Amino acid sequence: MSEKTTRFGVSIPNRLLSRFDGLIGEKGYSNRSEALRDLIRDFLVEAEWESDEETIGTVTLVYDHHVKELSDELNSIQHEMGEAIISTLHVHLDHHMCLEVVLVKGRSSDIRKMADRLIGTKGVVHGKLTAATVGRSF
Repeated sequence: MSEKTTRFGVSIPNRLLSRFDGLIGEKGYSNRSEALRDLIRDFLVEAEWESDEETIGTVTLVYDHHVKELSDELNSIQHEMGEAIISTLHVHLDHHMCLEVVLVKGRSSDIRKMADRLIGTKGVVHGKLTAATVGRSF
């Protein structure tokens, strides 16, 4: 069963609208409504993460596996937070560099703490926490 849709008007400066239209074209949206729905969902996901509810997300890490004891430290952190980890993906990018994606679920504050520890570990070249949601609130 489809949810009822409401139409509403938005006042926006022409220059801003022109830039928005260009961006939604580049991103492949079929219309402004689709793009606005995604922006609103992103806003709601951020609000959900701020409320410290149960959420989901990913922690992406790029690191040099030749850094002494780095793999052991990353594994140790992940084992400490085992209940929050759904799955991990480990990919060898080249002889030195690895990509690891950790799928997480739990209270946003706990996930942020774990992500900060992983990303801040010496030898991690780049890391990013991506917030997502199960979408129950919308």
